[in-house]
Amino acid sequence: MNRLRRTYAVRYGDFNHAGEASIHVKNTLKSLNFRPELVRRVSICGYEAEMNLVMHGGDGVLKVVISPQEIRLDVEDSGPGIENTELAMQEGYSTASDAFREMGFGAGMGLPNMKRNSDDIVVDSVPGRGTAVTMRFTVGGGEP
Repeated sequence: MNRLRRTYAVRYGDFNHAGEASIHVKNTLKSLNFRPELVRRVSICGYEAEMNLVMHGGDGVLKVVISPQEIRLDVEDSGPGIENTELAMQEGYSTASDAFREMGFGAGMGLPNMKRNSDDIVVDSVPGRGTAVTMRFTVGGGEP
């Protein structure tokens, strides 16, 4: 299998389409016969990242690169950026608006879940300029 690359546009506030990119990534990985546990971890990270774009990031993109050795998710946005990434990585810390909390979001588990479920995560954020997150997942034996 050669590298497979896909890019998905994600719009701020677009809850009608929220989750579609991560579902597409999940279905692609399943169709390529990746282990269910790996598909689950990538799907969790993709969904958390996508919802962060919808709620915080301004317009952005979720990119996936799939190879026999690694799956990589790259997420970039044009939002306000993260003031304190160390704090944002702590469980329970949230900057979600009251409106998003009333919808059931904003528990402060997005970045912690991404960290927990990826093999490697890099968060690069500049207040006023946006955020880029790269997550890597090592492909184990027996997969394409």
